[in-house]
Amino acid sequence: MKMKRFAAMLLAGTMLTGLCACGSSGGNKTAGSGSSGDELKVSVVLKTEASEHWQLIKAGCEQYEKDNPGVKVDVKGPPSETSYDEQTNMIDTDINGGGYDAYVIAPLQSDSVAAQIAATDKPVIALDTNINSDKVVSFVGTGNEKAAKMGAEKAVEEAKAAGWDKVECIEIAGVQGDATNTARMTGYKEGIEEAGGTFLEKETQYADAVADKAVNSMEAIMQTHPEGVAIICANNDDMAMAAARAAKGNAAYEKTIFVGFDGIQSACNAILAGEETMSVAQEAYDMGYKAVEAAVKAVNGETLEKFIDSGCSVVTKDNAQERLDTLKGYIG
Repeated sequence: MKMKRFAAMLLAGTMLTGLCACGSSGGNKTAGSGSSGDELKVSVVLKTEASEHWQLIKAGCEQYEKDNPGVKVDVKGPPSETSYDEQTNMIDTDINGGGYDAYVIAPLQSDSVAAQIAATDKPVIALDTNINSDKVVSFVGTGNEKAAKMGAEKAVEEAKAAGWDKVECIEIAGVQGDATNTARMTGYKEGIEEAGGTFLEKETQYADAVADKAVNSMEAIMQTHPEGVAIICANNDDMAMAAARAAKGNAAYEKTIFVGFDGIQSACNAILAGEETMSVAQEAYDMGYKAVEAAVKAVNGETLEKFIDSGCSVVTKDNAQERLDTLKGYIG
């Protein structure tokens, strides 16, 4: 009996040792593991943190971390969307530091970022703007061309309703050469022309995605077109609102349709106050959340769609208050 009991104890000890060895052998890192050693770390580099759109994206990224205790999300961004060197340094530091399991990057210069990530063996998620690289597992963002086209079609409809017989559109664009800006411009042009308007492409004003330069652009447009222009579309809401303010008091522009892009809180307030006509809304919060979620899935070996659409809509006076209430719930 003693020999049988000893043999049973020996067998149980061997099995326990085997189980412990299996449990410590590694494997996929999973969200919610609760172990600091197994914590999955995701680097997120934005185009900037200096606007509400990017603050919403940041909030979505950080919410994923709150919902998944086993994931650490490090979000950062340069001072502006023309701070190329600063973003380059951030990306280099995170990739070369080797402390992250995945990278989420919103590139200011897609080609440059493609070169930076060329040697990494960690998954990369492109955010907001795609990166032409085989290292990119998935692109999470707005279908910018489709969204801008939808907004442009609505703008032509509104311009006709406002009494414009000659429906012409001039764009106050963002950073020249930026892929997202180009996609939006293409969408605006297609939407305006397919709805029966004229897109004055050669008169496009580049304002580097900032409000101050948009004011200068709008002043130049008013000098060139003292008779007024039916539609002014902008690459973001800050520029659209700035353009509308610059045109305030000019009788020729009283019925101009000012179209922004992003659907941020200030735009909703401006639309409700009659200071901006409409905005093509990105779901920025969802974009940030889904991007980090995609990064975690990629680390754990899941197959992802090449493009994950975070959604879009057109904000008008009819739905601006509802959207405003939703956004306040994200970032106050």
